Amino acid sequence: MLQEQVIYRVLTAALETGADFAEIFAEDKTSGRLEMVGGTLESSLSGRDYGVGIRILRENFSVYAYTNDSSEQNLIATARSAAAAIRGGAAGSRVMDLRRTVIDHRHVIGIMPDSSQKKRNIELMRRAHSTAAAYDPSIAQTKIHATNQLQNVLIANTEGLLVQDMRVYTRLGISAVAEDGDQKQSGFSGPGAYAGHEFLESLDIEEHARKASRIAVTMVKAAYAPSGRLPVIIDNGFGGVLFHEACGHGLESTAVAPGSSVFAGKIGEQVASPLVTAVDDGTILNAWGSLNIDDEGAKTQRNVLIENGILKGYLIDRMGSRRMGLPSTGSGRRQSYKFAPASRMNNTFICNGASTREEIIANTEYGIYAKSMGGGSVNTATSDFNFAVQEAYIIRNGKIAEPVKGATLIGKGIDCLSKIDMVGNNLEHGQGMCGSVSGSLPVNCGQPTIRVSEMTVGGRKGE
Repeated sequence: MLQEQVIYRVLTAALETGADFAEIFAEDKTSGRLEMVGGTLESSLSGRDYGVGIRILRENFSVYAYTNDSSEQNLIATARSAAAAIRGGAAGSRVMDLRRTVIDHRHVIGIMPDSSQKKRNIELMRRAHSTAAAYDPSIAQTKIHATNQLQNVLIANTEGLLVQDMRVYTRLGISAVAEDGDQKQSGFSGPGAYAGHEFLESLDIEEHARKASRIAVTMVKAAYAPSGRLPVIIDNGFGGVLFHEACGHGLESTAVAPGSSVFAGKIGEQVASPLVTAVDDGTILNAWGSLNIDDEGAKTQRNVLIENGILKGYLIDRMGSRRMGLPSTGSGRRQSYKFAPASRMNNTFICNGASTREEIIANTEYGIYAKSMGGGSVNTATSDFNFAVQEAYIIRNGKIAEPVKGATLIGKGIDCLSKIDMVGNNLEHGQGMCGSVSGSLPVNCGQPTIRVSEMTVGGRKGE
């Protein structure tokens, strides 16, 4: 992608004004997206994005610049322009000899994404549409998209690192909208993986299509959820988005290092129920949020964040390591060369407990069963969150009863963790895109079924 002698000269230029570290991130990315509405192909997009980002550090000060002109002359000019913002005086550090590192490609890619697969992908999407549309007469609209991405990266720095990696992502998204009079509700299923076209071929397309339609149909006919302080059971899989948002972001060094996280300074303290062990693992084979190396060139790893309720660690990138005096956890990620890296999650989940889903439900006299979670927001400084529930039911007398719509879960992440009083043994992962300071990234959110003894549930009465 870039010649070693060019890399060396660019890094040398980046150190001219007294920086103590410089890094190059080069990217060559191709992507494709098919979108179908109501069974008709609406768009077919493909593109290629190529560019180079240059980051320069002096102590805890950082400068970032990027360009899509990778000529040596322009890269050196870009490096010097960025270096001008470093007020360290004369050059002191030097570039170490570059050592090319060969990484272990753990994630097997069966069929590389290729334009020749377009016809087959359209067939799979039409199957999804047909199944979703036929689920119930109230289904008024379907929208299906299939995406693939092939990203080649090169990362080099003044410590001598020179490494290349290839990432392949494939995803299918199925949306269904149900109508009942003037009421509309939507449902969604979006499986994805660090894998090639074989992932789409292996999917149970019909099952995912039925899931999207079931949510939409069930919710459009449901009464509105009650409000108040109630026990809440959050189902497995993408239910883990609540932990991801309400707690996970507060465990990233981006928030911890400046002290703007409720979890700052709490290593070794009890921050959750003893039933809770939470992990971020970037090494899970072919998982949507996995990587061989992070976007700073460090190997990804399994990071235990909370163990039996005790805070054990944070997610730390290079800058966080400098500020906190702790080693990197292989958590530096970025959307593309246009973003400087930041500490981010990969595959974040609550580990299995001892209870079954059936036991958790049977032990709940009255409450809310959040079967499918939607979007939400969180303040990492306080861990205050507000989440919509995509599919919810009343639990009455230890059984799942009528569906309810419009439920929101409101609270503080750190309080919610302490009130988890039952944890299931049915861990699953769901796929999503996470947006933060370094762009939008593929992540897994996972958990077994859990029960929070008391949460604020927002709802409203039906008309």
